[in-house]
Amino acid sequence: MWWKENIVYQIYPRSFLDTSETEFPDDGIGDIPGIISRLDKLKSLGVGIIWLSPVYKSPDADNGYDISDYYSISPKFGTMADMEKLFAEAKKRDMRIIMDLVINHTSDEHEWFVKSRDPKSPYSDYYIWHPGKTSKRGRRLPPNNWTGFFMGETWEYDEKRGEYYLHLFDKKQPDLNYKNPKVIEEVKNILKFWLDKGASGFRCDVINIIYKTSLTDGKRSLAVQGLEHFKSQEGNHEVLRELRRDVFDKYDCFTVGETVFVDLEDARLLSNENRKELNMLFFFDHLEVDRRIAQFIPKKFRARKLLEVITKWQQGLDWNAMYLENHDQPRIVSHFGAAERDRALDGKPGELWQRSAKMLGLFQLTLRGTPYIYQGQEIGMTNFDFKSLDELNDVVSHSLNKLMKKLCIPKFLRWKWIKASSRDNSRTPVQWDNSENAGFTKGKPWLGINRNYKFINYASQENDPNSILNFYKKMITLRKHSMCLIYGEFLPVYADDRLIIYQRKLGEELYTIALNFSSRTVKAPKKFNELFRGTQVVSASGKKLEGTNSVCTYGVCTLLPWDGVLVRSN
Repeated sequence: MWWKENIVYQIYPRSFLDTSETEFPDDGIGDIPGIISRLDKLKSLGVGIIWLSPVYKSPDADNGYDISDYYSISPKFGTMADMEKLFAEAKKRDMRIIMDLVINHTSDEHEWFVKSRDPKSPYSDYYIWHPGKTSKRGRRLPPNNWTGFFMGETWEYDEKRGEYYLHLFDKKQPDLNYKNPKVIEEVKNILKFWLDKGASGFRCDVINIIYKTSLTDGKRSLAVQGLEHFKSQEGNHEVLRELRRDVFDKYDCFTVGETVFVDLEDARLLSNENRKELNMLFFFDHLEVDRRIAQFIPKKFRARKLLEVITKWQQGLDWNAMYLENHDQPRIVSHFGAAERDRALDGKPGELWQRSAKMLGLFQLTLRGTPYIYQGQEIGMTNFDFKSLDELNDVVSHSLNKLMKKLCIPKFLRWKWIKASSRDNSRTPVQWDNSENAGFTKGKPWLGINRNYKFINYASQENDPNSILNFYKKMITLRKHSMCLIYGEFLPVYADDRLIIYQRKLGEELYTIALNFSSRTVKAPKKFNELFRGTQVVSASGKKLEGTNSVCTYGVCTLLPWDGVLVRSN
């Protein structure tokens, strides 16, 4: 399958590259012409598939995830002609484009919602409307006790209609009603439109919560309340099978689902090929091994826990979607790596930042599944150096701050947690060079640019053979030429608090991978030393090795701080 053997690169368009070739030239927002201008660089990286975060028309209450017209391109990003050119230019380079499919909700400015506010309209039940309840004192109350994903209410009263509408996310993102067959037909038409234009598939936003079985009260919970009525419901599975049968199976395309609070059992149902729903899905467990309450509150990182979680998914699913970063997660070199531990006063990163970024790239590219690289990950971009909450654009960060304030959490602690977890950490503009605004725009960037751009940027790494960028190119090339690294079975070997060892095996081909997630030099247990002798050795540190076929020194496998090694056995 082409989507199993390729590398996916996620572009967050507004932060990729701003040009003067749109209706709003140099407005500080990335655009489609900017993406086209960098296709050759992505091709040289080894990318075969590009996933675009939403470029549709939107009022931008949630950075494009509130769509007001699925058939139009936002003027901020360009025109439909620009989008058609992107499809064509990608095809010339044997690259494919997948779109972001946001169908749990639309914008409240979408024509469907505007018309649904009239109960007599044909669109009146395109969304989930409810008259609500009345208290004993005659006060108007929401229909149920559900809480949302943006830390707020889930019901908004509309004066015109005289009813509440459901929104699991922002109030400007009303949820669609999938009990209405007309909504499903509308979605099919959207899919066909973009597949006919040249799209090769879709990343499906929060795709396992689109169907609400009932609107009764949810069980009391500190997290999202009401999940049992809308997470991975049978109706949800039926909708996905219908979309697969009537649309996706008629095209050479694939789907990857973003799933909410998914466990392994849910994931097997959603992605099992025999069930004909999704081709693969994203899970979050591996990025939460050092977090409490999803991604927000930190706890101690232990490498053995990471290997335990990775093994569960690697061996539990037929195929994985493997990622370490996306537009909703902190930068991985700041999360699992050494970026925050290895920074001089002037912001210049050190050797450990670089080594840990390479180690994490080695980790991701030696796992079983389709790798998804997020823009800037390949040059080791770090979390943003925010100074205050005022610098944040992210609606979730601001909502979280309000919630924690109500819980009487001290200001300094709120800021510490939000600074480390904010979605804006990954949304800052790509650092192309060391010129003004990191070469991203000639205007004022829509979001701040990390002050370390003078040291961390694409141009400074492009011709440096020891750079993170060229390490990614090396690993991607290695993976593309190894059926073992693509399809081989995943075998856990050993883990402690700092060290992870695992293998990939296919027939007689065997790779052993060891990763040091710490600032200390570590030694593998002696009983595993023979695993580290082979015909091919790759090291994240680039250290000189004893001989040409071993990562062992004096008979012991030793890894420097934040080092990673890969050995192909004889």
